[in-house]
Amino acid sequence: MLQPLENPEVPRESGETGRFINRELSLLAFQKRVLDEARDPRLPLLERVKFLAILGANLDEFAMVRMGGLIMQKREGVVDLSLDGLLPAAQLALIRRDLVRLMLDGVGLWRQELKPALATAGIHVLDYGELTDKQRKQVDEQFLESIFPVLTPQAFDPGHPFPHISNLSLNLAVMVRLPSGEERFARVKVPSALPRLLPIKRSSGGERKDGTVPYHHWFVWLEQVVESHLDRLFPGVEVLHATPFRVTRNADLEIQELEASDLLETMAENVRERRFGAVVRLELDAHMPDPSRGVLAENLSAHPNDVYTVPGPLGLGGLMQLLDIDRYDLKDAPLTPALPGALTGDGAEAGIFAAIRQGDILLHHPYMAFDPVIDFLKAAARDPDVLAIKQTLYRVGRNSPVVKHLLEARREHRKQVTVLVELKARFDEESNIGWARMLEREGVHVIYGMLGLKTHAKVLLVIRREAGGLRRYLHLGTGNYNHVTARVYEDLGVLTCDEQLGNDATDLFNILTGYSQQADFRQLLVAPLNLRRELTARIDREIGHARAGRPARLVFKANALVDRGLVEKLYEASAAGVAVDLLLRGICSLRPGVPGLSENIRVRSVVGRFLEHSRLYWFGNDGQEEVLLGSADLMTRNLDRRIEVLFPVHSPAIRSHLRETVLETYLRDNLKARLMGPDGAYVRAVPAEGEEPLDAQDRLLAAYRRQSL
Repeated sequence: MLQPLENPEVPRESGETGRFINRELSLLAFQKRVLDEARDPRLPLLERVKFLAILGANLDEFAMVRMGGLIMQKREGVVDLSLDGLLPAAQLALIRRDLVRLMLDGVGLWRQELKPALATAGIHVLDYGELTDKQRKQVDEQFLESIFPVLTPQAFDPGHPFPHISNLSLNLAVMVRLPSGEERFARVKVPSALPRLLPIKRSSGGERKDGTVPYHHWFVWLEQVVESHLDRLFPGVEVLHATPFRVTRNADLEIQELEASDLLETMAENVRERRFGAVVRLELDAHMPDPSRGVLAENLSAHPNDVYTVPGPLGLGGLMQLLDIDRYDLKDAPLTPALPGALTGDGAEAGIFAAIRQGDILLHHPYMAFDPVIDFLKAAARDPDVLAIKQTLYRVGRNSPVVKHLLEARREHRKQVTVLVELKARFDEESNIGWARMLEREGVHVIYGMLGLKTHAKVLLVIRREAGGLRRYLHLGTGNYNHVTARVYEDLGVLTCDEQLGNDATDLFNILTGYSQQADFRQLLVAPLNLRRELTARIDREIGHARAGRPARLVFKANALVDRGLVEKLYEASAAGVAVDLLLRGICSLRPGVPGLSENIRVRSVVGRFLEHSRLYWFGNDGQEEVLLGSADLMTRNLDRRIEVLFPVHSPAIRSHLRETVLETYLRDNLKARLMGPDGAYVRAVPAEGEEPLDAQDRLLAAYRRQSL
């Protein structure tokens, strides 16, 4: 059985009296954990580069969304306080401090450690000035052939207004001197359609002892190539200097649904308008002269606090390109996902519907393949006895086999297909708009969700005609129907034909597509209808067990805990003697280990090869354990402002597996886990003397290779 772990020894901030950790600072603390992975010398070198690129992309999103929202609040005079009692201005001051530190630490890690290590391994990322004569000749030819024709220099003078600088674009601020002696500013956008790291012809590194011939890979920064050829763009004038800069614009745009007669068109317009949001971060290369700084700050209306001076390179997300190099010795071993035992051998030959009728089937991605979900949908599309398919789509990505089979079901087999497409899935809006229009053209019933509520639930319902009448088959999960992210996102799902769950799923779709006012369900916990109430009731049940002297235990695995009501309820559980373990990948606003408040609560975060994304809620219930899986995190938006679904796990074998193999493994991780202290700081777990080192994700990989469910 799950056992409480000892309170970890972590630094504590003296005099700390607040009950909550600031959400934004907690999110930045997660980014520091990502950076720590990039620092970890135990990881393969290109995996470390990957984490640094993830950090860069995450900080971009943080600036666009979280900082953007706070800056808007400050400008509009909003006086709402955060959970920890701070106004937007105070939060921004703290955020900027941590953001600067992360940006500088990330660039420092690249320049001082990762770049030299890559060079030693035969991957050379060069400055233009480091090129040999032969390499420079090759790069110059590439510039003339494929870069120069794409460039558009934009002047800024009385006859030319200051050009629009698009969100996250990389640019050169150029100062030129005209023949008249006047100095003028110009902007050159570095083409985003071209590789950020311009590849140079590979060269042999000589034969290895094993007889293989490694290749050296050479790259040069695209912006430096453009900078070195500015005389081609400004003939007849003197280029005084050119330095990179980058703009981040606010992306926290709200859809005014009450005023929108056509939600799809409104969403498309918002995607277009995102390019023109207010500037919330202006990144300048450390070598940029004051005249260029002044021009940019003034014309971009950037507040001095929003100007960040960083030694290059700007935009560390561009380093993800290096993961395309075929150096598998510098990457994690390839993943070969397992299949559940019910879908192999005789089970596979009998067909997926027969396999589901034999018992619920657990899927744990990426340790287990996403193929069964695709196969389930494909079988439903082609089976003549299937009458209807209903599904929610939040993020499906491009070239989606899920959408392919939905289209096939309608186009080729004339099934009744209903799909709820969430157009407000942040940064996936454009892709989802395209899929929605394509599905509509084929006659699929496309729904765009409920007024004012984002639909985040993960539900696939298949209605099949069988000898005893209609039977409902379901896939319920914690993750998106995206076959690409399923290879790297850790998620859980269940294939089932449980009658009550099927009836609940039917009722849920009737709520989503019609006028049903149903507010209660047989088995499902649905936000914003009954999820908060039912989740709270289960915590209260555990509190009752503790007060009666019975064993009381909670283990929650989620992405984030921010909701005030649930934090207070967990504090109450701790005070009653309930042992609480929280496995939270990202944000946590609760302070664990505070005497008299939360001494029975432990918080740990696992950051590793796979993105921990599943939501799993385990209740000890005095030996009658209950397990809920689903789409909802412990955040106010998930509980009150989204359509979310949690569902019970009925199979004793699956419950036992989730407890003993999954949760126990995470709770014993002493290599990748970080332990949170009362001040919000995290320290890496380390094996105790004589304790076996354990990486949860590696252990689960090994476990799924050995067994099938």
